[in-house]
Amino acid sequence: MSDTLTLDVIGRRVDVNGQHATVRFSGIVPPTAGLWLGVEWDNPERGKHDGSHEGTVYFKCRHPTGGSFIRPNKVNFGVDFLTALKKRYVLEDGLEEVREEKITTIGNKPVETIGFDSVVKQQSQLSKLQEISLRSCAVNSAGEKGGIAEICPNIRKVDLSRNLLSSWDEVIHIADQLKQLDVLNLSENKLQFPSSSPTLMGTFSALKALVLNRTGITWAEVLLCARGWPVLEELYLESDDIFISERPTDVLLMVKLLDLSGNQLIDENQLFLIAYLPRLEQLILSDTGLSSIHFPDAGIGCKTLMFPSLQYLVVNDNQISQWSFMNELDKLQRLHSLSCLRNPLTEGDKDAQTVRQLIIAKIGQLKTLNKCEIFPEERRGAELDYRKAFGNEWKKAGGHQNPDKNRPNEEFLAAHPRYQFLCLKYGAPEDGELKTQQPFMLKNQLLKLNIKYPNQLDQKVIEKQLPDSMTIQKVKGLLSRLLKVPVSELLLSYESPRMPGREIELENNQQSLQFYSVENGDYLLVRW
Repeated sequence: MSDTLTLDVIGRRVDVNGQHATVRFSGIVPPTAGLWLGVEWDNPERGKHDGSHEGTVYFKCRHPTGGSFIRPNKVNFGVDFLTALKKRYVLEDGLEEVREEKITTIGNKPVETIGFDSVVKQQSQLSKLQEISLRSCAVNSAGEKGGIAEICPNIRKVDLSRNLLSSWDEVIHIADQLKQLDVLNLSENKLQFPSSSPTLMGTFSALKALVLNRTGITWAEVLLCARGWPVLEELYLESDDIFISERPTDVLLMVKLLDLSGNQLIDENQLFLIAYLPRLEQLILSDTGLSSIHFPDAGIGCKTLMFPSLQYLVVNDNQISQWSFMNELDKLQRLHSLSCLRNPLTEGDKDAQTVRQLIIAKIGQLKTLNKCEIFPEERRGAELDYRKAFGNEWKKAGGHQNPDKNRPNEEFLAAHPRYQFLCLKYGAPEDGELKTQQPFMLKNQLLKLNIKYPNQLDQKVIEKQLPDSMTIQKVKGLLSRLLKVPVSELLLSYESPRMPGREIELENNQQSLQFYSVENGDYLLVRW
């Protein structure tokens, strides 16, 4: 780099031995001679000062150790888009022709090698490329006007993450030449975004997914630029210090996925501002510090009008510690998948299976929890256990087996909004079920079961006492010895007098009778 740099380098992005920085100053720094660049590092631990030297402020940094002075010949200002593309996807001139003439001999027969050469041809024919990755290739600009459109017009997916792009205008100059562009990753580019509407509004007319993680974009800038993303479906804004300051108006209407992970400034009040995005199906809020949520438009047992299309919610690595959070999620109309890992509510000395059962019981429409499918048998077991676990509390609050006298107080209903529904679904808990009740514990007890053989009419129904902790595999082993039938041939299911006419298969050999909510007096059906 020349020692006679002009002021147009200010704001440029540079690479110094793999570390990225922004140029904040260009000039002389007495008493030394020659030109210096003052840079602010992306990683403030890389610097030495705040832009000051011997009492003189040459530039300012956001961090007291974020700045350094570097000689121009030590920095890399990067290359344009096409230069990086050719370097990565095109081999040196002449190499292709040489390799095409290679012949491999297998035994005594000459065989032309076409696999490697076909790759060479495809990579060198840039016009055929549809997906490219130029991550960490020091791309700083679009380059010569119209060059991208001429050389590689068919590109649809571009990864430009961790490059040296310094402004949204440069992104526009690239994207405007790629009319079929539908996926664009710009993560880790410290971009300057426009303060007014971008001039080329049709630039992103086909864009479906945009990744702006760690770019420093603000919410106001998102809404401003979003006018040029008319069909955008996925927007990733991880770790951008986002503060949702206003409600989207006539923008982001097609967005189905929004990732706000790592934005520690977000709280439940800000979420209300995006609660009416009409097509939002997936919302990712991991590591935002979120601790609570409340939908004021919906009372106990009612559904909220907020997030009308939301089906998939991720709230991992947050500060959720109250069960009221799960009660509120049950108000969402379409939520069927939740990931809630590494929160105070689910960590510590709490039993993981018990916590899972409680979440399932509290959110009625949930089908997947922490990426594990919730099968009907698991839901039934969780809801029955929940009904038992809080039965005594329900009775003390005014609950009663007689529907005419069943009037639990508001405090109980607020803490357990689905409890009344579960009583309607399975029947109110009887006193006998509640005598030895210990909330949050899976107790071992003997079950009196009636064992019958639907396909063996000559076999009498017998009564057996089995521990509810006994696995299905061990139950089969016991029956195998009793009936002289190989374990592999036994098929088990059960019927409950509480749910006449419904037969539930015991298909998982590793689960216990208690997992399937088998109770005293139930019928164990054995077939072979």
